[in-house]
Amino acid sequence: MEMRRTWAAGIGIIAVGALGLTGCSGGGTDAADDGSVTLTMWHNSTTGDGKQYWADAAAAFHEANPDVTIEVTSIQNEDMDGKLQTAVNSGDMPDIFLARGGGKLADVVSAGKVKDLTGLIDDDVKTAFGDAPFSAFTIDDKIYGMPSSVLPGGIFYSKDLFAEAGITEEPTTLDELEAAVTKLKDAGIAPIALGAKDAWPAAHWFYFFALRACDQGIVQSLATDPDFSDPCWLDAAENLADFTATEPFNDGFLTTTAQQGANSSAGLLANHQAAMELMGAWDVGVIASLTPDQKPLADLGWFPFPEVDGGEGGAGAMMGGVDGFSCAVDSPSACEDFLNFVSSKEWQEKYATAFQTIPANQDATGAVTDPSLLPLMDAYSAAPYASLWLDTALGQNVGNALNTGVVEMLAGQGDPQKLVDSIANAAARG
Repeated sequence: MEMRRTWAAGIGIIAVGALGLTGCSGGGTDAADDGSVTLTMWHNSTTGDGKQYWADAAAAFHEANPDVTIEVTSIQNEDMDGKLQTAVNSGDMPDIFLARGGGKLADVVSAGKVKDLTGLIDDDVKTAFGDAPFSAFTIDDKIYGMPSSVLPGGIFYSKDLFAEAGITEEPTTLDELEAAVTKLKDAGIAPIALGAKDAWPAAHWFYFFALRACDQGIVQSLATDPDFSDPCWLDAAENLADFTATEPFNDGFLTTTAQQGANSSAGLLANHQAAMELMGAWDVGVIASLTPDQKPLADLGWFPFPEVDGGEGGAGAMMGGVDGFSCAVDSPSACEDFLNFVSSKEWQEKYATAFQTIPANQDATGAVTDPSLLPLMDAYSAAPYASLWLDTALGQNVGNALNTGVVEMLAGQGDPQKLVDSIANAAARG
């Protein structure tokens, strides 16, 4: 399936600002007297096929390159940013690490900790990927990461629970989504699972309301011009507050995690304890790991975030991310060699299968077979533009303030104006 390469338009070139972080540049490389090297790698796949994929990839690379050993460490997704920040501050960087691009990566680049991969990516990889996936990792016209997956977002849902509640059509507007929420509640079904304890899943709702309320240029300029003075931001916050007032989320959503176990938001959907979840394309694999038989949810469907009346966002616009991996600035050439190795069609197909997600290598998209991902890919192909997750685009400090502010509002500790003010103040501090 051909995927339209529109991520460059949505992500853009990210300006680098000074972090002021100190510490010598380091890495986990251990070079032996015989010339062999051991590289350290951090990724966020802690269970199942995803964790096994990276173990298999490291073993296959070692078999092809006996002088290189890759020590793979899996880190819980919600802990990754903090551990990486600690590594940046201490100078003890892993050689290979998960990167999501945007302002988060720009912060690490500005600290001088990331290798410039611009001239180190194989030509056949560049051709197979196209320019778009690399745009998330492009800073001042240099590439600092290798994409692994394209992860647009939307609403995943249980077809069986929709049918049980008498919902015959996927919602296309906010009014239709609210009507579906009412039907599900009347049927005794929790409408939407939300892992607000981890903050970012709750903030996703604000991101998408902003995508519908704000003009394309406003959303896409956030990385270089984080200006929250336009009224659309308050409109988005008010729309979220109004939607939350319909009580669409699972009981205890403020203390629910996103991906950790059967009681997480993904687990609630996986076990038919809730009907929907707003999440990125990785959710298919997470849900599959949490079903009773640890297989893909047979009745899982997907639809785009609904259109919202009165907004200036482009109809069909999407939001999401591009996962990938970067190399520490002092890592040996084996680092980029490994990233090129796992970017081949063969290993990207294995990646798509292991993670039940959309690979960055467009030659490998034929490996995507999950019925919930196929309409997502179609919608992405037809989207007028796609924007990076707002917290990723804004960087860790402003992004964290945004995510925390959304949770506070949902918890009744703030209001729409306070949310917008908190984000604007964080952006002003830089």
